Amino acid sequence: MLLTLLATTGQATPAAAAAEAANSAGINSIWDFIEKGGLVMIPIGLCSILVIAVVVERLVTLRRASIIPRPFVEGLTGALENGDIDGAASLCEKDKSPIARIAAAGLKRVGRSGEQIEKGVAEAGLWEVRRLRKNVRILQVIGAIAPLLGLLGTIFGMIQAFQTVATSADALGRTELLAKGIYEAMITTAAGLCVAIPSVIGFHWINGRIDGLVAEMDRICVDLVERVAQRGGAAPARPTSHANGVATPASPAKPAVAASA
Repeated sequence: MLLTLLATTGQATPAAAAAEAANSAGINSIWDFIEKGGLVMIPIGLCSILVIAVVVERLVTLRRASIIPRPFVEGLTGALENGDIDGAASLCEKDKSPIARIAAAGLKRVGRSGEQIEKGVAEAGLWEVRRLRKNVRILQVIGAIAPLLGLLGTIFGMIQAFQTVATSADALGRTELLAKGIYEAMITTAAGLCVAIPSVIGFHWINGRIDGLVAEMDRICVDLVERVAQRGGAAPARPTSHANGVATPASPAKPAVAASA
């Protein structure tokens, strides 16, 4: 009986050890994932929080109703069709949207040449597009550095794994000493990619949304410049629509709106 018990105990010990090793290697929660990745997971985690914050903030800010309010556009179009420049200027003062500030810059130059009106619209448009692109570059930067942070964590993990094998007297034939370090090191690479991929997608998606809004503002401002120039008795300078800006002047001096991120 005693021998049987000892034999059973001796057989159960390796199985229990293997089960314990499997449990320690497994990931049961997000905290487990972060803990097994090491210190490099801290900057990767901060990058992920920053990506979420920027995307949410831009989604709220870049609503069409906030950038190009339909009631304002309809009111401005009606006032310009009726030749009511004062009414159009009053609408721009009451509205705080980007398109209203751009239109106000053109209306302030009524009576001047078409080139001067375009210049005012161009300068205001450049400033407003810079506001629209605020913080977007952060997503591009994180998309570039997050995989590098993951790779750095992997290298650190590999160094630690090989150091453990090199300094352990029992390392010969024990592949688990090396495998565990590599397993934990690869977690940082996966985490870096999990942060970088949404960041790159968010960067291009938000830029596409901004380009669409800029194109619509361009169309509105081209019409505004023509009407204001005609109202002031000046020949319009035939502003042409530009994919990257608002009311691009015919002369190559300055684009109305920069397209840089």
